[in-house]
Amino acid sequence: MTKTDTIYTGKGKRRISYAFQYLFLTVISLISIFPFLWMIIGATNRSMDITLGKLSVGNQFLVNLENLLNAGDLLTCIKNSAVLSLIMTLLSMLVCSMAGYGFVIFKSKVKEFFFSVILLSMMIPTSSIVIPMFKMFSKMHLLNTKLGVVLPAISTAFLIFFFRQNTKNFPVETIQSARIDGLGELGIFFKIYMPMMKSSYAAAAIITFMSSWNNYMWPLISLQTKEQRTLPLMISSLGTAYTPDYGMIMVGIIITTVPSALIFFLMQKSFVDSMMGSVK
Repeated sequence: MTKTDTIYTGKGKRRISYAFQYLFLTVISLISIFPFLWMIIGATNRSMDITLGKLSVGNQFLVNLENLLNAGDLLTCIKNSAVLSLIMTLLSMLVCSMAGYGFVIFKSKVKEFFFSVILLSMMIPTSSIVIPMFKMFSKMHLLNTKLGVVLPAISTAFLIFFFRQNTKNFPVETIQSARIDGLGELGIFFKIYMPMMKSSYAAAAIITFMSSWNNYMWPLISLQTKEQRTLPLMISSLGTAYTPDYGMIMVGIIITTVPSALIFFLMQKSFVDSMMGSVK
């Protein structure tokens, strides 16, 4: 076999390998996207058609949307979810980024010990602390209030860890130069650190907003009136009916999914940059 034949044989094997890779990824992509497509198709059909497994687009979307509007106070639930998610996202990013900044810039053995404790807290299941939280917030008279939902989410171990890891790539020389110029620590944080870490903040905003928007367990326990309930709680209540209207539920799930998907697609470049550890 000549050298030319060897080259062509190698190219042929690579093409076959690439073809199998693309085929495999295509199949996995179709499997992953099928539930979302089925949800969209289901929103256009009657509940009976969904139960029978109909996979073609129907003409009942507006009917299902009208039923959803009549089933509960949809706009109020959307407003409650939006207000809670925005507050939780902004406060948690501020608090956790300050914590991550402090753990890296002001190093000490005591801080490393507390950071280890914070990481250990990630191993505690949320369900195991629900009862103590309920008793504590009940004594503080914070049940059925937005503050009672926001407080547990202001600081999370994952977000502190996330900002700490990203801050390790932050140029310390910039902070030292700012200190020499007479800028205080808060000024350094707000005027230098935050603008340079915008990709990390974008990724944190996506993660925190999606978690806050889809938050279910603690709002279910702490919010005890219909006026305070969020969109996930409303969608969940629709499924507990004696004869659930699946078409109406699918429309509600689409409405719930849109904000998170929109934010992710708008900020995905910054999200990828932050996951790669870049500082701009």
